[in-house]
Amino acid sequence: MLSQNFALEKDPLSLERIRSILVRLEDTIIFDLIERAQFAHNPRIYIRAAFPELKQMGFEGSWLDWFLKEIETFHAKARRYTSPDEYPFTTDLPEPVLKPFDFPKILYPNDINANPSILSFYTRSIVPRITRRATLALAATKRSSGIIGDDEYEDDGNYGSAATIDVEILQAISKRVHYGKFVSESKFSADPAAFIPHILTPNRGTLEALITKPEVERKLLLRLRKKAATYAQEFNPDGDAITNSHLNASAKIDVDGVVELYENYIIPLTKEVEVDYLLHRLDGMTEEEIDKLASPKHCA
Repeated sequence: MLSQNFALEKDPLSLERIRSILVRLEDTIIFDLIERAQFAHNPRIYIRAAFPELKQMGFEGSWLDWFLKEIETFHAKARRYTSPDEYPFTTDLPEPVLKPFDFPKILYPNDINANPSILSFYTRSIVPRITRRATLALAATKRSSGIIGDDEYEDDGNYGSAATIDVEILQAISKRVHYGKFVSESKFSADPAAFIPHILTPNRGTLEALITKPEVERKLLLRLRKKAATYAQEFNPDGDAITNSHLNASAKIDVDGVVELYENYIIPLTKEVEVDYLLHRLDGMTEEEIDKLASPKHCA
């Protein structure tokens, strides 16, 4: 998982620095999706109370919920979620074992957490899409063994492996989406006067327009498609890419599915986080403090 050392960063709100992090997260997400695509859908792991073994332990959530709870409990003890770019999917986590790290004050205090939405769209829309080929291959294998009908689809029994990769993907997507807060803070800090009237109104549409650059999004999707097509290729023993191997049934990942994940889910949800952050950027501030922020002297 991509991590940042905020203690050494001279300018954590530099848009160039933020961009480099987001670009690196693209690689993390694509490679993790490739790993998840090797397993079938396994929808049972996303259904609450589907495992009697967990119910006997008093846990009523899904297999993935349990994985997240157990992993994030350990990570919380190691103070992972005290970092300004980390957000847990579960609640009621333990306090860190170590003393709090003295992170610099980068973001304005807020409680925005988009992880419930991320978990929902990932399990409902993304997993079925990226695992389609593995699921169909599983069905063919089962039919050859005389297993037909509903029993031939979806479940290959690799619950632990699938959930382990799911957690990695979810954490990477979460970091990517919540980095929208850094984008908003960077742009707000550079020109508060441009944002303040639309925060006070409030006007979500105008705020979104202020932070959106269609050309940047277009280039992002082009870059993402090229990366996914490259990583999806098969290579011969000499290390040369097999021509158009990302287009056939042996491709490691559904390239269109990766682009769809960003275009229809990650980018729109990141914008929601960015706008929500801005709408709360003046919370608790006095009128005098807001006027001072909007003054030309401050903006200069």
